[in-house]
Amino acid sequence: MGSEKTTKKKGILDWYFKTNLLARILIALVLGAIVGIALGFFPQSVKPFVDNTKFFGDLFIRLLKMIVVPVILFSLIAGAASIAPSRLGRVGIKIMGFYLFTSAFAVLIGLIFANIFQPGLNMGIVGDAAVKGKAAESPTLINILLNIVPTNPIDSLGKGDVLPVIFFAVVFGIAISYVKDSKNKVVADGAEMLFQVSNAAAETMYKIVGGIMQYAPIGVFVLLATVFAQQGAKAVGPLLLVTLTTYIGLLVHVILTYGGFLKIFKFGFFKFLKKVNEAMVTAFVSRSSNGTLPVTMRVTEENCGVPRSICSFTLPLGATINMDGTAIYLGVAAMFIGYATGQPLSFNQQLTVIITATLASIGTAGVPGAGAIMLLMVLESIGLKVEAGTAVAAAYAMILGIDALLDMGRTCLNVTGDMVGTTIVARSEKELDESKWQKA
Repeated sequence: MGSEKTTKKKGILDWYFKTNLLARILIALVLGAIVGIALGFFPQSVKPFVDNTKFFGDLFIRLLKMIVVPVILFSLIAGAASIAPSRLGRVGIKIMGFYLFTSAFAVLIGLIFANIFQPGLNMGIVGDAAVKGKAAESPTLINILLNIVPTNPIDSLGKGDVLPVIFFAVVFGIAISYVKDSKNKVVADGAEMLFQVSNAAAETMYKIVGGIMQYAPIGVFVLLATVFAQQGAKAVGPLLLVTLTTYIGLLVHVILTYGGFLKIFKFGFFKFLKKVNEAMVTAFVSRSSNGTLPVTMRVTEENCGVPRSICSFTLPLGATINMDGTAIYLGVAAMFIGYATGQPLSFNQQLTVIITATLASIGTAGVPGAGAIMLLMVLESIGLKVEAGTAVAAAYAMILGIDALLDMGRTCLNVTGDMVGTTIVARSEKELDESKWQKA
């Protein structure tokens, strides 16, 4: 018995779950494109393929739609409630202003370049059932602003109205943060418990998101194979154009927005990038703002001279609410889906994208793939419903296939923005260790 080997029994799918998720999604992207293009040479085989695999693609879309409203509600309540009123002094107001302004400006940059390059134009994507998505309505600007405020939050939750849910969740979360500071211990303890429940619910939703993403390679393969079977090789060019447009937007935002702020506060642009490049590379590779946070805090404190009293507040907050890279991605992706499905976004719809993306960024998880969930929120807010079998769902699947490639660049930008904001706030508060900037 002593010589008997004890080996750990492996499950049937052990090889699947232990393979890197990014690698699996990229393999699914390539295989989906190859199978789809190959099917295109045999038109009679396209319909049988779609009929027999449609379930797996529709299941993936339904799983994603299932979590949108709960993710918005719990993550935004937890995110807003975590900002203690006692910290919302000068530092809090400055960093919140910086994060929200740059996020809104980032969406604008994404939309500008998407309007210039027009990725997806004339693709004429059709859904699995060879039908286009429902025509998106274009409400007036006044209605857009007015409809942000819900008349019945429960009704908005049931209908999945994104902007009203976002507004209510933020207001409710901020109210919790104030009630937590109540002098009445019973009330304060109740608010703390409510915050803990919301936070635990948000973490639970992120765990569900992680589980759904394990199924993503299968869903991506089926959905992309269907798209390429119906569209042929002409779908490759638009996807490359989406990637190019997004990365151009990211680069312009770094130079124009961050470079502008650094110049105003008398920081050398290239000197700053040299000091923070370790965190930038880590963010690019890990695709997680939260995962990069320990490196971000160390680099900002040791290399940039920001005191811990500031960076311990602004950087975790930035990992939660500062999503400039994601904002650019959302603008480009929404425009691509509009063009690809023959429903170009109107000015008011593009304005709604800016509002939705900026507000939604407050509670988006700083984890890989969170941008894909945000994109669902944005599309819902402008009337492009991601319903199984529609053209919008097919176009969304194409974006999801290259999401990992886009995620690396946007996460890098998100973390860079956190460090820029933190450093300029520290200088404005005269708490920066200036000796760190006097060295060569």
